[in-house]
Amino acid sequence: MADSRIGVAVVGTGFGQKIHIPGLQIHHRTEVVAVYHRNLDKAQAVAQSFQIPHAAQTVEEIVCLPAVDAVAISTPPCLHYEMAKTVLEAGKHLLLEKPMTLDVKEAIELYQLAQAQGVVAMMDFEFRFVPAWQHLAELLAEGYVGQKRLVKIDWLVSSRADATRPWNWYARRDQGGGALGAIGSHLFDYIAWLFAPVARLCGQLSTTIATRPDPITGEAKPVDADDTCTLMLELTDGTPCQACLSAVTYQGRGHWVEVYGDRGTLVLGSDNQSDYVHGFKLWGSQAGQPLTELEIPARLAFPTTYPDGRLAPFIRVVDQWVQGIEQGRLLAPSLQEGVYSQLLMDLTHQSHQTKTWVEVPPLDSILS
Repeated sequence: MADSRIGVAVVGTGFGQKIHIPGLQIHHRTEVVAVYHRNLDKAQAVAQSFQIPHAAQTVEEIVCLPAVDAVAISTPPCLHYEMAKTVLEAGKHLLLEKPMTLDVKEAIELYQLAQAQGVVAMMDFEFRFVPAWQHLAELLAEGYVGQKRLVKIDWLVSSRADATRPWNWYARRDQGGGALGAIGSHLFDYIAWLFAPVARLCGQLSTTIATRPDPITGEAKPVDADDTCTLMLELTDGTPCQACLSAVTYQGRGHWVEVYGDRGTLVLGSDNQSDYVHGFKLWGSQAGQPLTELEIPARLAFPTTYPDGRLAPFIRVVDQWVQGIEQGRLLAPSLQEGVYSQLLMDLTHQSHQTKTWVEVPPLDSILS
């Protein structure tokens, strides 16, 4: 497979058209050979627009195409389980958008199915592949801050702040909508990647915009998915962690991760409201000195950047996926990381409902 290209089908034409199709077409080892939309006319229009040879209106048709070696899924979360199950049962490699599923039971089933089928399945957790984040990970591993005393995270954006934005699946909890799934899924992945697993958590979810207009009739329809989430976490190494997430904060401060230790401080942040990848900078301080901006090493830089900041890290995710397929082994972020993120989202809902702290079982114990 070293010289051949991997034939990929793209399932989902929202984020799929913006990021998945362009990214997979840019990558030198992948070729987009098919596209899915439940409406065949729409699928054919997208295929024609991107010069993709095949269009289909069922995932079953997609996985039966001989040219398809792998499938990238970027549909709403409520569709992930059934679609991914069809892909994995057909023995195709999988790239899956977050959140992984609607609950951890479904996520574990997909993980176990991928293991049984011997395919390489990966999650699109992009922050692991952004240069400033990678440098933060390196400095933490080198002990820059020493023993951690506090991790504080704010992710305050205005993407859903306009109450006239139409009602859709994002407004419905039963379809996987809400800020916890959209951005909390990333947060739970990078906390485990950068710091340590979570030992216990306490979460509160809020729905501050109670109705949104139906896109067709204009009628006010109820919203039951969260748009704001506050979290207290205790990591397995004892570090306290506080996080505040919101998609309804006009001029919110953006996305910031602050790490305080006995030797130093690291602050990673971006106030970019229109692009959640572009704009990250890193500041550091040791021995009580003033915070100064730290240069990101050139070796971590994206070879190419694009107007949409999400594209460059997505291409790196694809590169990791391709390496895993070539080597026949799982590379992070795999479905295992997806299961862990889903577990923490489920436990956040449980904590909110019971108004209590919730213990987090070790990942190994729920996968075995």
